[in-house]
Amino acid sequence: MNVAAGSEQAFAFLRKLIYDNSAIVLEADKRYLLEARLGPMLTREHLGSFDELVARLNGGNSGPLRQRVLEAVTTHETSFFRDLHPFEMFRKTVIPRLLNERAAAKRLNIWCGASSTGQEPYTIAFIMRECGLQLGGWTIDFVATDLSEEVLSRARNGMFSQLEVNRGLPVPMLIKYFDKVGLEFQVKADLRKMIAFRKLNLMEAWPSMPEMDVVFMRNVLIYFDVPTKKRILERLARTVRPGGYLFLGTVESTHNLSSSFQAVQVGNATCYQRTT
Repeated sequence: MNVAAGSEQAFAFLRKLIYDNSAIVLEADKRYLLEARLGPMLTREHLGSFDELVARLNGGNSGPLRQRVLEAVTTHETSFFRDLHPFEMFRKTVIPRLLNERAAAKRLNIWCGASSTGQEPYTIAFIMRECGLQLGGWTIDFVATDLSEEVLSRARNGMFSQLEVNRGLPVPMLIKYFDKVGLEFQVKADLRKMIAFRKLNLMEAWPSMPEMDVVFMRNVLIYFDVPTKKRILERLARTVRPGGYLFLGTVESTHNLSSSFQAVQVGNATCYQRTT
């Protein structure tokens, strides 16, 4: 049987399930995307069609299967130093400002809100380590979250293929911050310990967190409708301390969505500072 077979009702159910549980919007013309992402799952679950998948999801004890559906459709495209300019701004502008503003407390709280397989939070960690002489004696509370336990497990392990480290990672950092393990490369243990990887669905209750000095929530808002974007930004306004910084993706903005952040542009990079 063709595993891509399925009624329009089945795809409508799946789109609603995904929206209700993650707020990710998949329009009716994105059926091809659901087929591509969920097709392999049908094979693994020994299901012959998407209608059978929906029937299983409507059955008892379907929680784990629902989670696997969410993880399958979530985009995990990432790379080290992705888009580069925001990380240059973080290193050259934001960190020096924070070192001055937080000199008395000597503490920085950082949150990466879409960690995927770990390239972005490790990029941030590498930059922090590169500023090691300046950060002597500072306490860094660094948490990275994602809704997929599968990618979080990979991120905690910090193991990357040759292809993955070739995407954006400078060779000196590969030599300095990784150990060669067989044909792969693993982030050194002390750097892995810098980051607390935790599961978090942005649509559910957020755990208690300290006021954040910097939040990276890049390439997340693009998947949500306008009301959801506004709700997330409202929550972020309560999470980022006044004067703190929010990094969004290159095509994302707080414009017309939140008055709690103002744009700060340096060269080709833009971030958003929590208004005071």
